[in-house]
Amino acid sequence: MSIVHQQDLFLHPDPDRVVLRAFRPTVEPRELNALDQGRANHIVARVCGLSKAETATLLADTMTVFGGRHRNLLGVFDARAREMESVFTLHAPFTEAQRSLIGAYFVQENTFEAAALFNPSIVPHPDQSGVATGSLRFVLSLRAVGEGHVSSIVFRSGVIDQDGAVTLDPPSPFASMPMIRERIGDTFEIGFDRESDIGERILYPITHAQSNGIEDARFVRLEEGDGPVYYATYTAYNGRSIRSELLETRDFLSFRMTPLQGRSAGNKGMALFPRKIAGRYAMIARQDNENLYLVTSDDLYNWDDGVPMMEPKYAWEFVQIGNCGAPIELDEGWLLFTHGVGVVRSYAIGAVLLDKTDPSKVIGRTCQPLISPVAPRRGGYVPNVVYTCGALRHRELIVMPYAVLDTSCAFATMRIDELLAVLDEGIG
Repeated sequence: MSIVHQQDLFLHPDPDRVVLRAFRPTVEPRELNALDQGRANHIVARVCGLSKAETATLLADTMTVFGGRHRNLLGVFDARAREMESVFTLHAPFTEAQRSLIGAYFVQENTFEAAALFNPSIVPHPDQSGVATGSLRFVLSLRAVGEGHVSSIVFRSGVIDQDGAVTLDPPSPFASMPMIRERIGDTFEIGFDRESDIGERILYPITHAQSNGIEDARFVRLEEGDGPVYYATYTAYNGRSIRSELLETRDFLSFRMTPLQGRSAGNKGMALFPRKIAGRYAMIARQDNENLYLVTSDDLYNWDDGVPMMEPKYAWEFVQIGNCGAPIELDEGWLLFTHGVGVVRSYAIGAVLLDKTDPSKVIGRTCQPLISPVAPRRGGYVPNVVYTCGALRHRELIVMPYAVLDTSCAFATMRIDELLAVLDEGIG
């Protein structure tokens, strides 16, 4: 539509970005059988068989080759060696150089965003210090797909100026995964090194339920009693089944990951409202794979049946509809971006306006898509798809990052008054 203004800014996957993951001969160390332990010990024995000079030379060469690609590489090697200590049953204590070299043999690089970088969401950055008047620093989350077709969540930061122009901070040359600090049942507390830049932090699968991917995080900022909290619903995928989970953070440095429960949590594409409605948490969900529902709960982690609020109506959404991120609060109501699936499973982005006090009531709707896949950008990793997991309001504009062909990301802005006028056309 003419009200959508494209920016000359694109994010593409970078096959040169890598993260270090644990290399395991077969399975988790705590589950190694005698044969697996033997293989791990064989590797260690070979390292220990090197002379002191050979060990020093090989470790120095390893640091030369890989040191510029990773922050604190020796620390990563040493931490990995400590994780494997219970397996190394046949060896005398190691020298410091041997320990580092052993750790190097039990890690591997992973190209976490070689194939695709898409399905973004955007929220205000928790630190707005030093930002020019009228501008806004933001955090962008993206779904990255790399080696093995495994999805992870990555971050970028940037600034929107007073006129809506978006600039992105340069990407860090490093990437890192968090440490698991605590596990209670299926809930994990994880955290990154404080020295890391937000653009380095990779939320890579850590549980069996997530083993094939952490997909499509929809971030939103809620004002809680003791300050803002950032939540994101996302899909955990193990190759056969999915479940909805919730991510929580205050600083994008420490996170909690918790599975969601209830009948509405059995599907993907849940989006949390940025505040409570009538004293209850509220969520947009698609519990039947086709229509949209309003679900409310007193508990952030349990979501049962919701109220039907919207079904496919126009040709571009006849197959199914879904949300495109958290609703945005306006004076006129709740602005909710949606996706519709039409002919040849083409995905397009539209919007609806929901009643401020009863969001189950649709009071405005776009009869035509706002953004559709168009030539020449119709072919990519997944053809005929545009998609977003969240936009934000900045002054009198909506700023929307969105995915193109499940491959890369573009950025667009819309004036709120012009968007509201289009929404009025979809009433009736």
